[in-house]
Order: sequence, then C-alpha cells, then structure tokens
Amino acid sequence: MKRLLLLALLTMVPQLAVAERIKDLATIEGVRSNALIGYGIVVGLNGTGDTSNSSPFTINSIAAMLERFGINIRSQISTMKPKNVAAVMVTAELPAFARPGQTIDVVVSSMGDAKSLRGGTLLVAPLTAGDGRVYAVAQGGISIGGFTASGKASTTTKGHPTSGRIPNGARVEIAAPRGIHADQEKVVLSLRVPDFTTATRMKEAIDRHFGEGMAKAVDAGTIEVWNPKGDAVSLVAELEQVDVDSDHKAVVVVDERTGTIVMGNEVTIDKVAVAHGNISVTVTENAQVSQPNAFGGAGGQTQVVNRTGVEVKEEKAKLVVLQRQVTLASLVDALNSVGATPSDLIAVLQSIKAAGALHAELRVL
Repeated sequence: MKRLLLLALLTMVPQLAVAERIKDLATIEGVRSNALIGYGIVVGLNGTGDTSNSSPFTINSIAAMLERFGINIRSQISTMKPKNVAAVMVTAELPAFARPGQTIDVVVSSMGDAKSLRGGTLLVAPLTAGDGRVYAVAQGGISIGGFTASGKASTTTKGHPTSGRIPNGARVEIAAPRGIHADQEKVVLSLRVPDFTTATRMKEAIDRHFGEGMAKAVDAGTIEVWNPKGDAVSLVAELEQVDVDSDHKAVVVVDERTGTIVMGNEVTIDKVAVAHGNISVTVTENAQVSQPNAFGGAGGQTQVVNRTGVEVKEEKAKLVVLQRQVTLASLVDALNSVGATPSDLIAVLQSIKAAGALHAELRVL
C-alpha cells in the first residue's frame, strides 16, 4: 500500500515546468455556452410513468396539451389515471456561435414519481435561457442507460432509469448571442486559474510574439490584447498557440474518504519532527450460559453471564526529522519511513500545516 501510494504521488506530479498554450490557460471573454431549460411530457412508457395522486401536475399538463388540439377533458380530469406519461425537466447547453438549424443534445430528468423513462418519447418542449427567450425546441426518443425490473417480492434497478439523453434532440431556433466581433477594439483573455505570475508571463509572451505594447495585464485573471488589424478571429487563432510558462500555487489535496493524497512539486516544509504511533483498544463481548445441574434441586435457574475482555495495544512512536525545504520525494519518503498508512499521512500533513511548517495550501475534500 505504501509503495503504491508513493508511486501514485510521484507519477501524478509534474517534475519540471512545461510551457502551455494560451488556449489551455485562458478563455476569450464573451465566448461561452448558455444554459437552457424547459418543461415537457414524456409519453409511451410501459406503465412506469407518474401516478395521479403523487404527481397531479402531470394530469394538468396532459389536459392543457389536449386542449391545444381541441380536446376538452377538464370534466374528467379527476378520474384520469394514466401510467404511461411522465412530467420531465429538459436541460441543454447552447454552444457559443450556435446558429438556427443546428442540433444539440438534451438531458431529460423525471420530476414526478415515474419509475423509469425507458422507451418514452419526449413531446415538443421549448427551451428557454435566462432572458426568457426560446432558443431551441426539443423532441425525440429518450436513451436510458439503466432499467428497472420488479415483481411482487423484489425490485432490481440498474443505472438511473429516471434520467436520460436525446442525442441531437433539440434544434436551435435563435442564434446564440455573439460574444466577439471581428472589428472590436481589443480581445480580453480570462485566465482559468487567476495568478499574478502567470498573467505577467502571458503578457510578456504576447508582446514577444506580436510586438511591445500589444498586451496589458489588467489584474491576476485578465489580459487585454489590442486588435490593430480589425480581425479578432485571426488574432484569437494566433493568440491561442502562444506558449506561456505558467506558474502554480503550492497545493496539497487530500481526500479522507478514499485515502488519496496529491501534492504539487512546489510543496516545501520547514524543519520539523514527526512522531507517529497508534493506540488500539479492542473490546470483546463473550456471553456464557450458566446451566444448573439437572439433579441439583429445584432452585437452580438458567442464567446468561457476560464476559467482557478489554485489550489495549500501543505501538511505539517512530520519530523522524524532516529537514527544511525538502523536495516532494524526500517528504513522501520520510512520511512513509514513519510507517504511516494513507489515513495517517493525511493526519500528519494536517498536523504539519497546523504547526506552520507546511508551505502549501491544504485542501481537504
């Protein structure tokens, strides 16, 4: 376990700084997707739809839909008990620069008590954005990755049958808002991870590529690049390929649920002594039955006598001294030499951080 943990730590951390493209470090301000949402009805289910008692909105939706076709069932709505229909929420992402006629994938999720959407068909569902406008319309057969099978005594469920996808299930009706224009004065880059050092290096790399004064670092996450030729599309395409030596924070990420520890190569510690030892307490209960002798007279009674055993075991603490400004490999070797398990390593790292000797941000998931 210790060797595997050490191997995982060393292989998941970059040892040398590698230049990265601006395309991988930053996004173009205004170029983004937009969330869409809608409400719809799924029909054609095999008795696995919503029930009228728990999902009355499904019945009302059916009545409203039929009224648009000239069928009035309002007087019979209290007696309707369809099992092949389910109310769903439909969500999608409208990509940047999407144009009318293009298709996008949609996700369909049950909002009632339907058992499964398998085999269902989504009826026309308008998808709106935050501004209330309908940007796409979804419809089609739902693809489900799971199923539910039930009988009188048991039920088996695989996957998540109340949620599915419709590939290319929505057609764009209104073009996505334009976030960039060819003749705009400047292009703004937004760093995915704001950092002053990376922003400065990116500004310098752009100036080296295009000429001095081409870029300006506004803050740790924003770089402004002038567009002198009035061709933002070509400018962005060229900008994306510029290499930058990015900088990263010293971070240690620990996941207590899985015992995973990931440390960046920038992590260092001051000189510190670490003692590791465990105290284990084992309590056992052993119930014994006291049975009187069959020929011992009429006064004997059968009794249950509890026997409790308590064992305390304390391991000898191992002491290791970690020198100042050690490397990542030295830090992991020293912690492993203490004989710590992944859970113990997490506790040791938290203690070193609390002592002020760990020069890194400690993130606990």
